[in-house]
Amino acid sequence: MDPVIVLIALVALIAIGFPIFLALGLSGLLGLYMARGSLAFFFAPSSLFGQLNAFELIALPLFILMGNFLGATPVGSSLFTAAVRWFNWLRGSLAISSVGASAMFGAVSGVSLAGVAAVGSIAVPQMLERGYSRSLAAGSVVSAGALAMLIPPSVPFIIYGAVSSVSVADLFIGGIVLALALSLFIYIRVSLNPAEAPASEERFTWGQRWSSLANIWHAALLVVAVLGSIYSGLATPSEAAGIGAAGAFLIATVIFRSLSWKKFLEILATTARISGAILLIIGCAKIFGDYLNMVRVPQLLTEALTATGLPGWAILVAVMLMLILLGMIVDAVSLIVVTTPVLLPLVTALGYDPLWFGIVMVLNLEIAVITPPVGLNLYALRGVCPELSVEEIISSALPFVAVQFLVLMLFVLFPGISLWLPGLM
Repeated sequence: MDPVIVLIALVALIAIGFPIFLALGLSGLLGLYMARGSLAFFFAPSSLFGQLNAFELIALPLFILMGNFLGATPVGSSLFTAAVRWFNWLRGSLAISSVGASAMFGAVSGVSLAGVAAVGSIAVPQMLERGYSRSLAAGSVVSAGALAMLIPPSVPFIIYGAVSSVSVADLFIGGIVLALALSLFIYIRVSLNPAEAPASEERFTWGQRWSSLANIWHAALLVVAVLGSIYSGLATPSEAAGIGAAGAFLIATVIFRSLSWKKFLEILATTARISGAILLIIGCAKIFGDYLNMVRVPQLLTEALTATGLPGWAILVAVMLMLILLGMIVDAVSLIVVTTPVLLPLVTALGYDPLWFGIVMVLNLEIAVITPPVGLNLYALRGVCPELSVEEIISSALPFVAVQFLVLMLFVLFPGISLWLPGLM
């Protein structure tokens, strides 16, 4: 009965407007007090400090800082311009270029909203100007922007790695598969309905194509430096984050000269505010998670579901649907830190790999950020493209959500796909 009371307290605190970190911390403290009395006031600070005293979490503020530095530069527009010049021969090239530019920007920022804002503000007006359908223009950008959640330095993967102790370096195949799936969907869609993407009459010389790379070589070099240092074993993700932040600072100050002293201070303040909020959620969620573990909620849930006799894939599909529904109303960070301690024992009891579960969990959350009512990417695109209504953006995103759900089911039904590339590392 006690866990039910604690859960009701958590939902009630969130419903009346408490910040998520306070709701998690207070309800977790209530549970610990009900289970252990006054010892709860020793357990709770220990849980909070123990979770945050992790070297892996250093990567979080550093990657956010890196993304904010790059957000102050024209890197997003340069990436889109380069993609257009190289792929303009392909029908639907502007939409496909949006996917490529978003994936690349995600690889140097790790923040989904930043990708939507940076690429969307350039790509959507250009597509509409060239006669692309409003649905294709909005849908391709809002869905591709979420790729940052699945491509290093993905903030959700860093958090999942810290909570589950899974190697962050092995969690990144999902973004590759999804980017290819979105591009293929766009190509098939415009091939079946050419009116959605008129053929481009622009022609670029090889010289123009190569010259466009001159504006993105630094971003490409930064990606190689960050990922190369991780996968070569020369640096941990946290150390690579330091390399990325320093490199982004040099790009903003030396190459683009777009970082004034005032802007620099604003970026530091924004980074501290975002990082502090996320770390508070992670720490307080650990208090809540430790209470659940103390009263064996994960074990009891695992035993109950495995005793139903349902096949493992059926239980997993139900879990995936639950995560998508929760992701529509709860932010990704909170959902990862709250549900991972509960669901990971179930997944491992069913014989699945924790690495695989991290990939499919973030795929779920990636779908959630473009699904109403709390699909933040939908409103981010509306903010930079006021010519589009929220209703248009939502309806345009639905076909792309279907593609992402198919990719998710591919990973659920064929787990070996998600483990193949990491197995080569």
